[in-house]
Amino acid sequence: MTTQDERQNKLIRPSHYITMDDIIREGNPTLRGVAERVALPLSNVDILLGEKMIQFLRNSQDPVMAEKLELRAGVGLAAPQLDISKRIIALLVPSEPKFDEEGNEIPSKEDYALNTVMYNARIISHSVEEAAIATGEGCLSVDREVPGYVVRHARVTIEYYDKNSEKKKIRLKGFHSMVPQHEIDHTDGIMFYDHIDPENPWKMREGMQIID
Repeated sequence: MTTQDERQNKLIRPSHYITMDDIIREGNPTLRGVAERVALPLSNVDILLGEKMIQFLRNSQDPVMAEKLELRAGVGLAAPQLDISKRIIALLVPSEPKFDEEGNEIPSKEDYALNTVMYNARIISHSVEEAAIATGEGCLSVDREVPGYVVRHARVTIEYYDKNSEKKKIRLKGFHSMVPQHEIDHTDGIMFYDHIDPENPWKMREGMQIID
């Protein structure tokens, strides 16, 4: 049986690209376990894993690399999805296009609204208001569609450590808050469909914000 250290050492090899074959699917017990906090200061191994996770997300969003490596597009990835039970999440959310009054696209200063690896991320405060993505959610570890509103917090404040082992805090709202909530759930053994009402998947809760 391959140990976690052996799996991680394979994933961080310079020649290795993380692919869908490295991502475990629902039913694997690692996805239902509570991941361990990462030791600080960060080891080179954990830093490299974070870099490989971001590389995967970038490749998955690149049409050429995604086709070559047969990747499904993603904006977030958690270490438990790689069968590594550590509290490491990677986020790569493209910036949304903005337009002027004449309908011309305004060039964005940044390609990504979120481009980071978070270690030991946790939600330290959140809004009372709830939110859900209009079309529901998907997951790289789930090979089937699970329809319904995935009810989450509309706004969150997240505390985490960056790759330099420095403590950071970030406030997020809307779709940008949905992605880290999904990934933090993975480090707590929670799947996105756990938030869906099994009796009425598209139930509209009072005051709930719908994110297009």
